Amino acid sequence: MKFVSILMGSKSDYDIVKEALGILEKFDVKYEVLITSAHRSPQRTQEYIKNAEEKGAKVFIAAAGMAAHLAGAVAAHTTKPVLGIPMPGSNLASMDSLFSTVQMPSGIPVATVAIGKAGAINAAYLAVQILAIEDESLVQKLLEDRQKQQEKLIQDSNTIEVFL
Repeated sequence: MKFVSILMGSKSDYDIVKEALGILEKFDVKYEVLITSAHRSPQRTQEYIKNAEEKGAKVFIAAAGMAAHLAGAVAAHTTKPVLGIPMPGSNLASMDSLFSTVQMPSGIPVATVAIGKAGAINAAYLAVQILAIEDESLVQKLLEDRQKQQEKLIQDSNTIEVFL
């Protein structure tokens, strides 16, 4: 069974990560979620990645703040796509988590999305797009979703538009 694996560095990340879960549910994409750390539980992280791949994980999403090495640790142990969500809230205005996620050494890529909620949502959308490469029903769902987004934008605009 193909699914998306979502890892987060601590429970405090869940309020933002659940935004990604909602997007995956909207597209009927199966997922697993767990808390694990590149620093506090490196063995658990490595074992989970191996087991998840054996069960059918096709994409990994990793959310972490501060040093934010989780996405890189995941990428070091898989050849599947890894999407990193830098988490907000550190003493360095979230720049530490952004740089830690985006600055990977060549050959071990992590696709990094925006910091926080927008990043969680976009990571889920990107995971769906990756799965859609081999799933035409997901392609159709993505197209329908974009049409709904456009319609909502136009409806919102209609409530405030002023033209000369």
